[in-house]
Amino acid sequence: MADRPPSPPPEPAAAAGERLRELARLRAEILALPAEQALERILAAPQPAALVHTIPETDFYLLVQDIGPEDALPLLRLASNRQWDHLLDVEVWAGDRLEVHRTTRWMDLLLAADPQRFVRWLLQERLTFGELYLFHNLEVRIREHDQDPSEFGEGFFTFDQVYYWRILDLPRLPGGSDIDEDRRRRFLPRLLERIAAEDHLVFQSVLLEAAHVIPAETEEEEYRWRNVRLAEKGFVPFDEAIGIYQPLTAGRLARSRPKHYPRPPAEEAEGLLPVPALPLRELPEATPLRQALARIEPGERLLFLQWEFANLCNRIIAADRRTVRSREELREVVAKACGYLGIALETLAGAAEGGADPARTAALLLRHPLVDLFRFGFGEALQLKWQTEKWLAASWFAREGLKLSFWGERWMGVLGGILLKKPLFYDNYRRGLLYREFSSRGDIAETAAVLERIREVDRLLGRLAPQLGPAGGYRFLTWKNLLLTAWAARRLGLPREPLAPLPVSAFRPFFAALFAPGPNAAPESPRRIPEARRSDFVSFLAAETGIGEEDIRDSWGPILEELFLELEAEYGRVAPENLDPRFVLLFLLRGG
Repeated sequence: MADRPPSPPPEPAAAAGERLRELARLRAEILALPAEQALERILAAPQPAALVHTIPETDFYLLVQDIGPEDALPLLRLASNRQWDHLLDVEVWAGDRLEVHRTTRWMDLLLAADPQRFVRWLLQERLTFGELYLFHNLEVRIREHDQDPSEFGEGFFTFDQVYYWRILDLPRLPGGSDIDEDRRRRFLPRLLERIAAEDHLVFQSVLLEAAHVIPAETEEEEYRWRNVRLAEKGFVPFDEAIGIYQPLTAGRLARSRPKHYPRPPAEEAEGLLPVPALPLRELPEATPLRQALARIEPGERLLFLQWEFANLCNRIIAADRRTVRSREELREVVAKACGYLGIALETLAGAAEGGADPARTAALLLRHPLVDLFRFGFGEALQLKWQTEKWLAASWFAREGLKLSFWGERWMGVLGGILLKKPLFYDNYRRGLLYREFSSRGDIAETAAVLERIREVDRLLGRLAPQLGPAGGYRFLTWKNLLLTAWAARRLGLPREPLAPLPVSAFRPFFAALFAPGPNAAPESPRRIPEARRSDFVSFLAAETGIGEEDIRDSWGPILEELFLELEAEYGRVAPENLDPRFVLLFLLRGG
């Protein structure tokens, strides 16, 4: 039996596609690993340089930061020129000004990673940037043939007895250290020595041009090109990025055109071309966005959504004027994007108590740009802010010139968060933070319920219209002790206007009659406020405001019930003779 002919070798295009698929698989695995393990896997790969080059610049930057820049020299050696550009673009600018010490640190790292390549890259691709850096750091003198070098003064160095240079003294920045300055003074001679060894004529030309740089023009041009490179990745200028917080209504969103999907080459549709992966990997679990993405089949559209989400996160970073240097900081941005996208998806999908239907939310993701969905979700929080500001302008609380502390700790927290320029949810450390971004439709509903209660109490106080004394006359005035003190003063026959702290001696009989032992209660259990006293409080409010008792119970009943429950919890075990005005916050009391 004749041997079968050998299989023909794979065609070059097929072989290249197979290599790209393998690199894409390795890239996905590595970005899911902890930083130290990721570095080991990269260095152990058959083609480490090709693998590193397929990592998107934004993911590469975070990987370097997670490893530690000083420990990531092998990774920096393998990086592409575009990845080096991105490191400098993100790290060395403070606003629109070049920050010399941070520039020194990163250029020193790149020089240590691959000295020869770094010098060629600097001279061929970033020459203007390098000359600007040298202008800020060096004083250059050119010696005439008959000139004595001693005329230049101390501190000058030369390699050729013609071009002399001296390192300038720079003012220390706030938070700077001697380590930064020592590093700069060690790095500059090594850099100049490397440039001179590469090409001495080029070295002389660089020094000459660096001495005659027009700093304002050069810095502006370098900053412009930096912004162009970052804008390709979604880091658009602040004036453009801030538009992400411009709210979008449901009507305008419904009338917008469906999202356009570009037609990529076949290899990109298969996920072979690099798309930032870390933002999507940091999505919180059990969120509407994650559940919706899980319903979308892998392919061109899911890849586009991955790119779109990374672009959205980068726009948020630019709009918030923050620098993300770790996955933990990225996680905060991702949570913010995910939260407002989730609010939009839940609202538009008409989420019931069990949550939004993933199939409907997936359809919304495929139809609407993520930026538009984010603007709609953020607009839901902004609507609460605008409604609150409108109420506040005409409120009794504002007319009296009271502080936010008048509403007590929780309500003050909710009001303070919603009145911020970019409203925040008052979480009160339930997730470890006092304030955080809104993350669900439930956060919106919870905040709206508290704001509605505040408006209702303000409306009641507007009808009650108590006359308040000078602000310094109250130790800690709140809506709770205002209502309860006015009630106690009325029942004790004391002057009600202006409202003043009650003498504790006169208050004790009222306090004693306020509570009664609960039925079949143990002696040590707290006393309760009987229904008769609750009804008496409602009668007091009805008499003072002109509102019917039934209307008061309908409109303010739950709020008043919570107030009485708080009274029972705080003072149900306190004997009248043990009352101390210093520790009583729900009534305004004074000694004597």
